[in-house]
Amino acid sequence: MFFLTPSPSPIRKGRWVRAETVMSRALVFVNGHLPDLEAARRLIRTEDTLIAADGGTRHILALGLLPSIVIGDLDSLAADDRQRLEGLLGVDIRQYPSDKNETDLELALRLTRDSGYRSILILAALGGRLDQTLGNLSLLTDPSLAEMDVRLDDGVEEALFVRSRAAFSGRPGEAVSLIPWGGPAGGVTTEGLRWLLHGETLYPDKTRGISNKMLGETASVALQSGLLLVVHRRQS
Repeated sequence: MFFLTPSPSPIRKGRWVRAETVMSRALVFVNGHLPDLEAARRLIRTEDTLIAADGGTRHILALGLLPSIVIGDLDSLAADDRQRLEGLLGVDIRQYPSDKNETDLELALRLTRDSGYRSILILAALGGRLDQTLGNLSLLTDPSLAEMDVRLDDGVEEALFVRSRAAFSGRPGEAVSLIPWGGPAGGVTTEGLRWLLHGETLYPDKTRGISNKMLGETASVALQSGLLLVVHRRQS
């Protein structure tokens, strides 16, 4: 797990609360592949706010939980699930036209950001369709998210963009890949990884940062310029 800044997170499920009133973490479920439901369950804290981007509702329901809000054009939301949720107090359903410029995840991210959440975890956004995965990753490069802790995670892999520094935890031997995004990443320095970097530059047309290994339970990466995608794959 990566840590950009400490993020206390008390809130209640089944009730939409703006984050200005209480510091919290938002979990956004997307209608993508979730390889290990129990691994995903371990990511959830009792205080988290659960948000479904359209068909991501199915993952929340499969976990035996309820979303606080469902957002999107709802073309992927099963009719019986929608009927069930419409009858429940505390579930807010927000439908947008299908002819829109944003994906359902982009709408959910905008909602959580504008509601004051500083920590956002996006589940079921990796794997499956390559175009959707790349689009989901690209959303995290939005400059308005730069001061927030926003990451993609499915319980098996987690991914986030580092603009200055990030520390993370895991287990020895777990793979960590450093991928420059949109151009070179300069002044990259790592600690706690098998192959260390000391203020070096990683280039997007080279694979030097792929498949590094954690030496212990913690590691960190820092950079001076550019944008670095970090992918951490957990051991099963």
